[in-house]
Amino acid sequence: MRRALLLAALLAATPAGAFPDRPITMVLPYAPGSASDSYGRALGEHFLRVLGQPVVVVNRDGGSGVVGMRFTALSAPDGHTIALTPMTAVVVQPHLVRNTGTSPENFAPICGTNENILGLLVRSESPIRDLAGVVAEARRRPLTFGSPGPNSLPQLAIWRVQRAAGVEFTHVPFRGDPPHLNETVAGRLDFSAAVVASATGLIEGGRLRLVAVFSARRHPDYPDVPTAREQGVDAEQLSQVGLYAPRGTPEAVLNQLEAACRTGTEDPAFRRVAAASRVPVNFLSRADFTAMVAREFESYRVILRSLGVEPEG
Repeated sequence: MRRALLLAALLAATPAGAFPDRPITMVLPYAPGSASDSYGRALGEHFLRVLGQPVVVVNRDGGSGVVGMRFTALSAPDGHTIALTPMTAVVVQPHLVRNTGTSPENFAPICGTNENILGLLVRSESPIRDLAGVVAEARRRPLTFGSPGPNSLPQLAIWRVQRAAGVEFTHVPFRGDPPHLNETVAGRLDFSAAVVASATGLIEGGRLRLVAVFSARRHPDYPDVPTAREQGVDAEQLSQVGLYAPRGTPEAVLNQLEAACRTGTEDPAFRRVAAASRVPVNFLSRADFTAMVAREFESYRVILRSLGVEPEG
């Protein structure tokens, strides 16, 4: 009898429809094995502690993030399905393919979690030691570079270098960072544009040299490498990672998720995982992250049209 009364009291103290009332699914829209797997799970463990429900991390890759983000956009807007991703699928892909269902209007951004700092890398034997050296060499002879794919953020960073410095490079796209980084190490490409975290093993193994980063700040693990702007080239290219919920998710639920995200990015366990992955933590509030997504979406509209890219489909 006492147990029944206690259960009744607990149920009465829990508001009907309180969030969360079941496990939360966190979608990672890229293949397993990336840095986001590790810090996504670390963030999920924090959510369990503060929200009281387990977080199930699911990889749904394909279409440069579009498959997983479309799944998220079409999920019930109740906060129980969220996605952790770089901005590409939301701010770039809708300009490349019509009706992706992943434009900013399809989501309620929750928070920014970290930045995938992008960089320009040459093999260690290269005489090029800075961005000015890359530009000077391009004026002497044609240079080739690799990136993780057509219209990827690293490729667009190099487009910004071309526009700012008045030079041209030959782009050789690959699928992901490892293949083109290996081609640069082998000397078959002149340089690579990549997520710096993807190249840390090769940098620290003395096979690649990082000569510039495209963030607004230096990479904390490579503080001696200046940003492109510090080197006199106006080529800032951000790659912010963050959490998204489907459009229409209630404000109260978004507030809870944002608060959990804020404390999650301060959590020592999350910071240890991010540091091990060479991924700088960069929390952005819901308001700031929403504004960034809208701003970047419009920026890429202009950039891609100037590259002659028209949406397919």
